[in-house]
Amino acid sequence: MSAMASLLFHLLCCLTVFWLLPLPSHSADPDPLQDFCVANLSASISVNGFPCKPASEVTSDDFFFDGFTQEGNTTNAFASFLTPGNVLSFPGLNTLGISMNRVDFAPGGINPPHSHPRASEVGVVIEGKLLVGFVTTNNVYYSKVLTAGHMFAIPRGLVHFQLNVGDGKALAYTAFNSHLPGAAIVPLNLFTSSIPNEVLTKTFQVDADLINTIKSKFRP
Repeated sequence: MSAMASLLFHLLCCLTVFWLLPLPSHSADPDPLQDFCVANLSASISVNGFPCKPASEVTSDDFFFDGFTQEGNTTNAFASFLTPGNVLSFPGLNTLGISMNRVDFAPGGINPPHSHPRASEVGVVIEGKLLVGFVTTNNVYYSKVLTAGHMFAIPRGLVHFQLNVGDGKALAYTAFNSHLPGAAIVPLNLFTSSIPNEVLTKTFQVDADLINTIKSKFRP
């Protein structure tokens, strides 16, 4: 009996510690403490988010967004266009821990390798054929060609991409567990920032002429 009592006591202790520990949130953002907090984007003070617009100034329009009704202009170097539906364009999302993007692709278009530091991602292909892939921190590559109705998931912070491998246009919608997931776009981070050429030549083991050629591809 004493052994059984000791076992039950330790089990109870473990369960108590488990329930007392803070449970991880299912959202990448903090849980809201009120029904809503429509972002006041013009506020001069912002602490890890946006302050709330006074409730007396909130209207129905704050909770609706029509930014996905128009096809994006894919006439650019990547032949794709991303329309964000995050807190910056849809203030009603503030503190809700959700956002979406519309991504349009011309034939051959790519949403180039990038990562979202503040959110995991799910997406669904609406039209066309996309090669979707991501790379783990151990450099393991996962990918699949998807068509209309197929979904995909990208773990938070991992580098990923979508490439239109079909004959026509493609369209996808993506969703995030953050009202502002952020995006670190690998080629732009490397070749349009002020990182010294010396760093890039040593990193890629190439000469400065090649680095300058690549940089020229991203100049306006």
